[in-house]
Parts: sequence; structure tokens; C-alpha cells
Amino acid sequence: MAALRAAVPVLALLGLCLGPAAAAAPLVIWHGMGDSCCNPVSMGYIKKLVEKKIPGIYVLSLKIGSSLIQDMENSFFMNVNEQVREVCRQLARDPQLQRGYNAMGFSQGGQFLRAVAQRCPAPAMLSLISVGGQHQGRVYGFPRCPGESSHLCDWIRRTLDLGAYSKAVQEHLVQAEYWHDPLKEEEYRKNSIFLADINQERGINETYKKNLMALKKFVMVKFLNDTMVDPPISEWFGFYKSGQAKETIPLQETSLYKEDRLGLQEMDKAGKLVFLGVPGDHLHFSEEWFDSTILPFLQ
Repeated sequence: MAALRAAVPVLALLGLCLGPAAAAAPLVIWHGMGDSCCNPVSMGYIKKLVEKKIPGIYVLSLKIGSSLIQDMENSFFMNVNEQVREVCRQLARDPQLQRGYNAMGFSQGGQFLRAVAQRCPAPAMLSLISVGGQHQGRVYGFPRCPGESSHLCDWIRRTLDLGAYSKAVQEHLVQAEYWHDPLKEEEYRKNSIFLADINQERGINETYKKNLMALKKFVMVKFLNDTMVDPPISEWFGFYKSGQAKETIPLQETSLYKEDRLGLQEMDKAGKLVFLGVPGDHLHFSEEWFDSTILPFLQ
């Protein structure tokens, strides 16, 4: 007993010297199309799950607008560049993020958070996890449009088919801003106001490249049975081979990688790129898979 009592002050002193265990970095999440920040069966569920598994972590689920309805509507109709600017302002104002944060985007939220990483280096994004994000865009059909209004989805399909690259549609329809038609590459490069910019299609912005390369990890999750994203390989930064819409190529065979316009080749060689595949359709995954595969990147 005397030995135990003598050891207590020593252990206390060691605790003072070593300090408390390092807390997990904060996490910022951004929802996908037709969703909202706090839906209890999607982002609200993810937020609670992370908080349960990593006690003490700060999780910010991004809301674009003053209400959940507006947040959902903005996922269809608010200019993506304006959304990214708003998120950058939110992050800069949040005192809990100033020492850096991890980010996790779901579906279109994945490429939107990549834009945040490229455009807004302060506070610093430490790692980016893209869950089903379409980094080379998507095209054709607009399958399984989410949301409660089939009329809205039908209208979006018609609008995209008729004039995805017109100025009015680009300015006011989110999905047009990452619409990438492999048969209209020149029109895409010239008129895409969001994706062509962050993918360095019109020239090299060295700041974009530098900021993205500052990530410790860039994790890309592809859904192996995806029926919503065309082509699914866009979730791993691949796309259709130039000039046709049948054969796809991986990121490593694209000009973006070979010319290293975003620094992805250098990041790949440094082991910073992580390509994960999960069985199932778009955004369909189990809690067990999330726990074992995604949570380790947050701890």
C-alpha cells in the first residue's frame, strides 16, 4: 500500500508533463444533392455516429441557408461557387476549426469540399474523405434524382439535356456546374463555371495545386454497384476516354494526372491518395463498413 501511495504523485506528475491525450481533429461534413445538414437518417445520423465512436470530437454539418428546406433547395439551385464562398466564411468564423480540421463530403459534397481545400487554405483542411464524389463530373440521364418531387427531377433532366452549358443554366442549376459531357469537351472546358475551374481545364492555378497537395490524405470512396453516377469511375477521378462515352480510363491515364495539373500524380507517389471500393449502390454502406474503414482516417 505504501508503494502504491508513493506512486500516485509520480503518476500525477507524469500526467502533468505529458498532458492529456490529443483530441481528434474536428470534422466538417457536407451533404449531397437533395439532402440537408441535419436529416436524421443521413447527415444527422453520420454526425451522431462519429460523435459516439470518437468521444469529444467536434463535428460541423454544413448548412447552406437559414433553414433545412433552404439548405435542401440550395443543393439544386444555388451557384456552387457562391456555396463554396459561404462555406469558407463559415469555417473561417468557427473558433473550433482554427487549428485544422478533417472534411468528409457525400456525393456532390465531395467535389464541393475539394473546392474548399483548393480555394480556402485557412483554416487548414488536414484530410479529405470523398464518399461517392464525382471529381471528373457526371453526365447523361440524371438517374434516380433524389427528392420528393418527380416533376422537379424531370425538369432538371430536360434542362440539362437542352442546355447544360448555357450561361443561365450554369449560373442557377448546381448539377449543370459539374456536368461533363465527353462528346462536348471543348464546350465543357469553355463554359463550365465550376468543375472545369477546379480541375484546371483552362490553365494552371498554382495556388489550387499547392493547397490540394497540402492535404495529408485524399480518400476517395467509389460505390462498386453505383447506378446514379455516370461514369462511376469519376468517384476515383477517372472518366471516359477522350471523344467517346463507352470506354473509361483510371485517373492515372488521364491528362490531368499525366500533366499533374492538380498535383495528384505527386500526391499518389507520396501515398496521399487512397482509393476505396465498397459494394452497393450510391451512398449505400453499412455502419460496420464505416466504422472499420472510414473512422480510422479521423482518429
